[in-house]
Amino acid sequence: MSALAQRRVLVTGASGTFGRQLCAALTAAGARVVGVDRQPDSIDGVPVLGCDLTDPDAVPPTVAAAVDRLGGLDLLVNNAGVGGPAPAELPPDEVVRQQLEVNLLAAWRTTAAALPALEATRGRVVFVASRMALLPLPLAAAYGVSKRALVAYADALRHEVGTHVGVSVVYPSMVASPIHDSTADAGLSLEGVSRPETVQGVVAAILRAATARRAPRDVATTRRGRLELAVARHAPTLADRLVRRTVATRIAAGDLDAAPLAAGMLRRHRDATG
Repeated sequence: MSALAQRRVLVTGASGTFGRQLCAALTAAGARVVGVDRQPDSIDGVPVLGCDLTDPDAVPPTVAAAVDRLGGLDLLVNNAGVGGPAPAELPPDEVVRQQLEVNLLAAWRTTAAALPALEATRGRVVFVASRMALLPLPLAAAYGVSKRALVAYADALRHEVGTHVGVSVVYPSMVASPIHDSTADAGLSLEGVSRPETVQGVVAAILRAATARRAPRDVATTRRGRLELAVARHAPTLADRLVRRTVATRIAAGDLDAAPLAAGMLRRHRDATG
């Protein structure tokens, strides 16, 4: 981690589950860190600037203030994100709009505001996406769509600025955090669907992306994650079959019976299976 010594880093979602440990790990490695979150705060000596990243007018001055405080910028970690249940068969509501705003557009705004400073230092930007960007699950369409779109944005950005700014995407699976609370409250827990992993493993993957000699394009957080990404990319029909089998197992076990948002899917599944 000596490559992080004195590097100037901006972390969004700094007060969240990943953000706090990421700020601590970066600081321990000798980096100078400023965070951004909805409310101003201080995390073990790391200043957190308050900003609503869904407000287009608020983002540029907040990023400018962070860059000024750091004296430049070497690394941006777009970590801020929200989740929530959202069946694809239902019209988009406020839950869907919020996930698109935070998971996609907020990262886009923040990156655009930070790019001049990153280009000046030949810096890097790391996007925290999700395994669901490539392996989408039913009843969570907004999250999968927003994260897949985030990957598409990163890919386009890499073509535009990759000669001067490294662009990497990290793909965590399920990590126990408040981001899943609303989904669990709706009776749509991911228990038994996604294999849990640790926050520390995700943070380590982000740091690998930040310190590799060349910015890696895609970074899985576990060995299993690397396999899942490969299957999703190179054998999408097999990936679909695996997801359908997992969902069918949950339906057969009655795991979704108490979830009103799953009613349509349950009805169609039972019609199809007799």
